[in-house]
Amino acid sequence: MKHTLPLLTALLLAPLAALHAAELKLAAVFGDHMVLQREKPVAVWGWADAGEPVTVSFAGQSKSATAGTDGKWSLKLDVLAASTEPRTLFVTGKEGHKVEVKDVLVGEVWLGSGQSNMEMAVGGAAHAAAEQAAANFPLIRYYGEASGPAKTPQSEGKGAWQVCTPANVRRFSATLYFFGREIHREVGVPVGLINSSVGATHIEAWVSGDAQSSDPETKVEYDAQLNGWLNFDQAKLSADYPKKLAAWKLAVEHGTAGIKDKPWSPGSTIAHIRRKGPPAGLYNGKIVNLAPFTLRGILWYQGESNAGNPGLYHKQLTQLVTSWRMLWNDEMPFAWVQLPNFTSPGEGWPRMREAMLKTLELPKTGMAITIDIGDAKNIHPTNKQEVGRRLSLWALGTVYGKNVPAISGPLPSGSTISGNAITVSFNHTNGGLKSITGGPLTGFQIAAADQQWKPAEAKIVGETVVVSSPEVAQPIAVRYAWKDWPDYSLANGAGLPASPFRTDDWPVPTVKK
Repeated sequence: MKHTLPLLTALLLAPLAALHAAELKLAAVFGDHMVLQREKPVAVWGWADAGEPVTVSFAGQSKSATAGTDGKWSLKLDVLAASTEPRTLFVTGKEGHKVEVKDVLVGEVWLGSGQSNMEMAVGGAAHAAAEQAAANFPLIRYYGEASGPAKTPQSEGKGAWQVCTPANVRRFSATLYFFGREIHREVGVPVGLINSSVGATHIEAWVSGDAQSSDPETKVEYDAQLNGWLNFDQAKLSADYPKKLAAWKLAVEHGTAGIKDKPWSPGSTIAHIRRKGPPAGLYNGKIVNLAPFTLRGILWYQGESNAGNPGLYHKQLTQLVTSWRMLWNDEMPFAWVQLPNFTSPGEGWPRMREAMLKTLELPKTGMAITIDIGDAKNIHPTNKQEVGRRLSLWALGTVYGKNVPAISGPLPSGSTISGNAITVSFNHTNGGLKSITGGPLTGFQIAAADQQWKPAEAKIVGETVVVSSPEVAQPIAVRYAWKDWPDYSLANGAGLPASPFRTDDWPVPTVKK
């Protein structure tokens, strides 16, 4: 059978950016209304004629570079202080070559990425109308990376900076905006927000191909996805669709399927493939081109699409963090949003949360725990205000050294067994552990060597929780909030919920999507 990628090939197999001859230009991320990062050397780059001398002038500085044989030039401005004064960045080359970037501020710059929950706009968040009306923050600026996926790393992207106004904010990433609003209010400097996210995408699309293919644990999945992408058969997809649709309708009649199980139409599937590209496609097309734009840190909100294969996610998220830091040559602060409560079959979501918890072993990382603000039936919960706030608490406390109530909800730090009870200790107990409801703790399970889980009684003792059950005389393991839509009850004095966790490493069933 012949396999083809008709229009898809032209759309996705984009060549490397052409040489920028006979033109002086900056990378797309440099534009009117942008924010440059304070207190770090600022990377500036672009293209000109090969061998052309280029000078960048800004805030009393002038730095020069010479375009290479490929036309690319790059330089770094010295450390800049925060500034709310709109200034112009000048780039000059040979006679007649000049670029001006106007209304440039200096402050804090953060990159947000991931799938649909990072992509979800303010217009879709809770209290959207009120949030839009109040969004008069001229010192917050937003850049949406509009380029698509690519087979190979791309040097140039697409996008434009916008000033935060009630008219513009509707299209801003809600999570990124609510985070940035807190940083702006508490730190008191301009804030630049860069959003590069695509809905319904797997993490494999966002991690460098070298990182995935050089590790035996992830190479198998990487190769499988690459093979599937290269051998995508549009004709077979169209031929199979009527059969899948008929099977779905029959399942609906028998009450074993719902609207969410309806198969994607060929057009929708092709659009999805085009949107996400091959493995590493979004890294190549939407991340590489942004580096090395100087940032303070990175935020990540993704994982829903990987819940069918959670066993790899700890390694994949580790690869994402390390490969992006390597791309920028900067061990930047990096935080993510732990998946919230949501109804999904199997134990994929609990294991994804566990993978995210485990990845906090990397230095300068953080996590917003959201087990209490999900939606049972909506994979896109609308309370993005609280998501942004919790991310900001981590950033304010760790990156900016502010005195915050807590940078995280309680995280398990160890456990000990004594008789018929297990004592679990926690970090981030700021203000003391407490029950969210004020009543008995719920959501704890305990098991003996037979691996039969029983509901457990749990009591707060200082910065620990003592867990036991009359049904388990010799316990060896504890789990907390270990379900897709779990009972949760534990928080710290700041009101931030504890992360779901388990003390065992027993195999758990998953549902492969």
